[in-house]
Amino acid sequence: MEIKDLLDQENNNRENNEAKESPLKSLEADIKIYSESLKEVAIEIMAEGISLYPIFVAHQHEVKLGEIILDKDDLSTNWTIQASTIEEFVERGIIHPEKKEKFVKQFKNPSEFMCLFVVVPEGANFIFFPYN
Repeated sequence: MEIKDLLDQENNNRENNEAKESPLKSLEADIKIYSESLKEVAIEIMAEGISLYPIFVAHQHEVKLGEIILDKDDLSTNWTIQASTIEEFVERGIIHPEKKEKFVKQFKNPSEFMCLFVVVPEGANFIFFPYN
């Protein structure tokens, strides 16, 4: 194999990785738009005694978890956001009951950070994102 072939392969890998990152860039843009609304929902969830640990589910497809609060089709954005709680995540087995306390210790202040469960075709993961 020649060096040119390696460089072309490296460039192709970089382009593929950039393409995979692009949905998260669009999520960040949508989150900036949704930030105030999400903070209001989180505070409402806590104030009403529903949960001390609100979790927002961000997805671009259909997910049956939580309740839709911001629909991408209605808002002409890229991501739908659903509101949920740690209790639902434990009940559904997404967070194992034995790992709940560890998760709670990692949970950032819900008045300052939103907890997002980001669902993409490759899988899902939790991230914390500061409110504006």
